[in-house]
Amino acid sequence: MTTRSYSATDHVLMNFDIGLRTLLGRPPVTERPDPADACQEGELDEQERRLSGRLMRINHSGEVSAQGLYQGQALTAKLPEVRERMERAALEENDHLVWCERRARDLGTHTSLLNPIWYFGSLAIGAAAGAAGDKWSLGFVAETEHQVIRHLDEHLNKMSPRDEKSRAILEQMKEDEGHHATVALHAGGAELPFPVKKLMGIMSRVMTRTTYWL
Repeated sequence: MTTRSYSATDHVLMNFDIGLRTLLGRPPVTERPDPADACQEGELDEQERRLSGRLMRINHSGEVSAQGLYQGQALTAKLPEVRERMERAALEENDHLVWCERRARDLGTHTSLLNPIWYFGSLAIGAAAGAAGDKWSLGFVAETEHQVIRHLDEHLNKMSPRDEKSRAILEQMKEDEGHHATVALHAGGAELPFPVKKLMGIMSRVMTRTTYWL
């Protein structure tokens, strides 16, 4: 059995297809079930429901950004094994993307109108990180995941304890993001300089605050 070797053009076209699926269609996912399916729908008042919907919209946009980041890094990663790790992580992040979108819809809200901006902006950042070298690319993944975990903790603290479905999704996401960060560091990811981490935090706050409303 032969293994197909993909050219740079092949990777660009595949990433273009993934981008379209992320923004407009149904991206490929793993075999894992939606964590919300195992939970009962809680009795939420209108304020709790609105807050949960907006928080899940933010998390959905975060996963759109993650797709852009991983796909950009996969385009420019130097080593095949690093590219494969990026592609596998992106597939697992697709689970989060689908879960968050479904939950946001169930809560009566929409996904962010700004998602194309987050996707293509993250694609460019991911490609730049990959071009800087695999150790920096992996370090960027690890720091991104650590910041995502902090955001998830904030959302869990804000969200009603009765919203078991949303909370189950966020808890599973936390576990997955922690795993992705660990894998990236063990694969040789470098610690990012403090100014870079600070800038990433600022950009993340801009995204979350605008997506909360849009």
